Amino acid sequence: MLIDHFPLVGLRLTTPRLELRLPSPEELAELADVAAEGIHDAGDSPFLVRWTDAPPAEAARSVIQRHWRLLGAWTPRDWTLNLVVFRSGTVVGLQVLAARELSVTRQVRTTSWLGRRHQGQGIGTEMRAAVLHLAFAGLDAEEALSGALAHNAASLAVSRKLGYRHDGHQRHALDGRLVMEERLRLTRDDWDRHRTVPVGVHGLAPCLPLLGGQM
Repeated sequence: MLIDHFPLVGLRLTTPRLELRLPSPEELAELADVAAEGIHDAGDSPFLVRWTDAPPAEAARSVIQRHWRLLGAWTPRDWTLNLVVFRSGTVVGLQVLAARELSVTRQVRTTSWLGRRHQGQGIGTEMRAAVLHLAFAGLDAEEALSGALAHNAASLAVSRKLGYRHDGHQRHALDGRLVMEERLRLTRDDWDRHRTVPVGVHGLAPCLPLLGGQM
């Protein structure tokens, strides 16, 4: 069975309202449909890579291709885990947890997106809380990094709620103009002080060798 060769397909995170896991092919298509429906208002992309500004069919296809590409490039030393977020069985978005040399750095990074019609309901906080629990409680990380463009108030609010601290700015040239990214850092102690979302982690043990964790 596939799970015997790639146990990450059995990894599942649960919160009071959400389930996060790798998708089936049909569920990946549903995620692509969510992206095609829209993630933000026109001209207001929160991303440095403007994949959502492409026509809907191209944006949807890029979601599928990126998912396959990251799984194909997976190594225990350098990985990006794209977890599809489900609410009551409906695909609502994507939560990403990534790490390089985790056994040495004890550091992870997070990114995410939600379909526009699912925003403003606290889902973003809950889904990021899920992967932070995986990182700190399951993988023994010591810090988590994130970032958001200055105008991305929703992402910055989620970070503040979860205990991240300001970690400087980074300048980027985007479409011929200067944009500022706010860098954010969450330590294990700050995570522990701010966590309020109950999280269940299922099927982690067989995945640890693939995640650079400890058996």
